[in-house]
Amino acid sequence: MVATLYVCLTCKAGEPVPEGDQRPGTRLHAALLAAEAPAGVRIVGVECLSACNTGCAISLSQPGGWSYVYGRLTLDDVPAILEGAGRYAATADGIVPWRDRPTVFRKQSIARIPPQFPPQEAAE
Repeated sequence: MVATLYVCLTCKAGEPVPEGDQRPGTRLHAALLAAEAPAGVRIVGVECLSACNTGCAISLSQPGGWSYVYGRLTLDDVPAILEGAGRYAATADGIVPWRDRPTVFRKQSIARIPPQFPPQEAAE
């Protein structure tokens, strides 16, 4: 299964960003890309995750699985983010047991979103 780790490129992490400086979300995205992504994880930058008050924010999703949004992340969290993304990608349903989640995933979750089902299943 392929999981997607979305990284908000526009996150300012609640701080003013001087003109010409990279936003914290863009720096987080670059750091994640520079590290080795776990098997089954692709890293994608997106313009906004609408978690502006809790930036830097990321989201994890996979076909047929639960999705998650996490916030208040920093460059120091890159190893934990990649560890958690790898564990997430190894699941069939997106549910990593609580004790197996990195601390930032246990304490900094913003939202848990149920899987999207094919239209015919949703109508039943």
